[in-house]
Amino acid sequence: MSEPSRRLDRKSSSDSGQTPVMPAVDERMPLSMASTPHPSVWDVEELLKQCEFRTQSRSGPGGQHRNRTASGVFVTYRPAEITAEATEERNQHRNRDVAIRRLRYVLAVSLRTPSPLAEAAVADSQEQAVRDRFRGSPLKMAEQNDAKPAVIALLLNDLHVAGGQPSLVAPFWKVSTSRIAACLRSHHPAMTLVNRIRQHHGRGPLK
Repeated sequence: MSEPSRRLDRKSSSDSGQTPVMPAVDERMPLSMASTPHPSVWDVEELLKQCEFRTQSRSGPGGQHRNRTASGVFVTYRPAEITAEATEERNQHRNRDVAIRRLRYVLAVSLRTPSPLAEAAVADSQEQAVRDRFRGSPLKMAEQNDAKPAVIALLLNDLHVAGGQPSLVAPFWKVSTSRIAACLRSHHPAMTLVNRIRQHHGRGPLK
């Protein structure tokens, strides 16, 4: 680990220079678990087999009571009853695409699957393919990148098991702690969850 990464991890946490220790299973923060592979890892076609859609009317050009179109889209992942929506576009197809992308991010943060950092966990082949693809990479992706929700989901799996400590997760991904922190910062709900995990274990927040 580079010296700048070490400085960042000390500055952004309240671990007081303690040696990172993997929490015991019964010490982990209780979170909603799902079976592998994580739904954010699936391609869109596979994910949509587990989803249902509904539309919502909105006012089109011409005033509140004229030219109403069913352009708002709500998509629900049935196994967990998790919903994402998009209503800002007038075009229903664009709203559908946005709602699906938002759902994948919500699933990435809301559901956990077993992490291979845990002693008894066996790596799922689809999850492992994502890990192999991005291990050693900068983990810097645009929000529209289809792989980003999957990467965030797997990072969160590992950080959940590791008690929110990037220093335990970074060697597994072959990246610096600063790369992990930057990836989390790029999606605020992910960073919020990690800091909740850290608080559960009595650690200060990442910044």
